[in-house]
Amino acid sequence: MNTKYISDSVIRRLPRYYRFLGELQQLGFTRISSRELSERMGLTASQIRQDLNCFGGFGQQGYGYNIELLRTEIAQILGLDRPQNAILIGVGNLGRAIAQHITFESKGFHLIGLFDNKEALVGQMVRNLPIRSISTLDEFCRENLPTVAILCIPKEVAESMSDQLVKLGIKGFWNFSHYDLVMRHPNITVENMHFGDSLMTLSYRLQDK
Repeated sequence: MNTKYISDSVIRRLPRYYRFLGELQQLGFTRISSRELSERMGLTASQIRQDLNCFGGFGQQGYGYNIELLRTEIAQILGLDRPQNAILIGVGNLGRAIAQHITFESKGFHLIGLFDNKEALVGQMVRNLPIRSISTLDEFCRENLPTVAILCIPKEVAESMSDQLVKLGIKGFWNFSHYDLVMRHPNITVENMHFGDSLMTLSYRLQDK
């Protein structure tokens, strides 16, 4: 894989390519041109070629892209073939929905632990995993070595929780807490999720039209 700087916008398009190529496979397609793919995805053919060329390019002139091969290459670029162990902190309504409905295994992760500070939830099963007391977090992490934490906790407790998790070896966060983890831990990898921001973006686009 090319080690030059890859823009965030290119990286964020890779999962879309992976998803569309998977849909094409299910429909029985074996190859596709950048023009045909662009029409399906609402991008330009030039944009698709530029994006894929960031990683070496995978098409052949006059043939297009081998869909299975390209999807496999994108999976490797995204690290889907090297799954990371993940834990989820905060099994309220949001955390429970994420645990139950996200197909972690197909996204490059194994969800191995659920934690909450509410004793009434401890012992309940979600996705065939028991909800554990947050008091057992240190021991669990030392024994199972997760590298990713999903935070579904209030903003006011995210600071202390992230400090604890980083000390326990967590390298990446899927962060629903609305707390700016990068400011406190600049060397970790964070994907921040703000549903409200997404909804306001939709509002803007509706007004703009």
